[in-house]
Amino acid sequence: MRTRTLGRTGPAVSALGLGAMAMSGAYGAADRAEAVATVHAALEAGVTLVDTADFYAMGHNELLLAEALRGRDRDSYVLSVKFGALRGPGPEFGGQDNRPEAVKNFLAHSLTRLGTDHVDTYRPARLDPAVPIEETVGAIKEMIDAGHVRHLGLSEVDATTIRRAHAVHPVADLQIEYSLLSRAVEADVLPTLRELGIGLTAYGVLGRGLISGHWTADRSAEPGDSRSAGPRFVRGNVEHNLGLVEALRRVAEAKGCTVAQLAIAWVAAQGADIVPLVGARTRERLAEALPAVELHLTADDLAEVERAVPPGAARGDRYPTAFMSGLGVGN
Repeated sequence: MRTRTLGRTGPAVSALGLGAMAMSGAYGAADRAEAVATVHAALEAGVTLVDTADFYAMGHNELLLAEALRGRDRDSYVLSVKFGALRGPGPEFGGQDNRPEAVKNFLAHSLTRLGTDHVDTYRPARLDPAVPIEETVGAIKEMIDAGHVRHLGLSEVDATTIRRAHAVHPVADLQIEYSLLSRAVEADVLPTLRELGIGLTAYGVLGRGLISGHWTADRSAEPGDSRSAGPRFVRGNVEHNLGLVEALRRVAEAKGCTVAQLAIAWVAAQGADIVPLVGARTRERLAEALPAVELHLTADDLAEVERAVPPGAARGDRYPTAFMSGLGVGN
């Protein structure tokens, strides 16, 4: 497994990371035993970066990872944890709480659920408009100084917020959606990260499965699958977006790879400071994703990909309207 370093101050991690959200029901029912086996397979393949959040099924995901990681050398993997999203007993979200006292409270719960004395990268999931980012970062810095956190991360914030946070404590990486369908990060955020020496961990590299090569227009989302509310998956949009996938498939076939591998490799090819996260919840999907790390895309290949899926070609926002206001950048 190749490695990349997240920014000037961040950890060295595998060139492909594992996002664990889908293992806890975000995309419909998931098999716990298979999820644990997938984490094991990822670690055995050399994947060292594992991403989660305390609100993924309200702690379920952290407890699952604790089970999957039990007995492993703590220095053999890097845990990235998001915090702050408020949930209710049902599917509803209740905003974001990034108050300093909340930061420490959320961290205490995560450390207990994960069964560890520290997380490697700790990051607010979204910006809390009621709390200056300097106060949130100051609380994380205290936890870094105390040894409970190793690195500061951010998630889904704009260039101005990145600069303000970085002035308080060096930011290791920004986690943000980046894929062939979602390229808003390229305008201001990515240049700012590179100016400041901050890495990028890219989630949604397969558009939540839309550009995996496995989605079909007549596919119905399972109960509990959050994609049923995704604007890019609704009738009228999904057919258009899958047309882009078919154009991408022709490029992949000429390259001798799958659509998913090509989409992941494209993100990785945008810079050595970028680490794609794949949300595989089965060993089969993980096995398909892993070869993308070794897939070399030439300038001609990249040009072919751009012709198949030009910037801004996707139809529909990346989140439902209610969630778009909390994002640092749009589509």
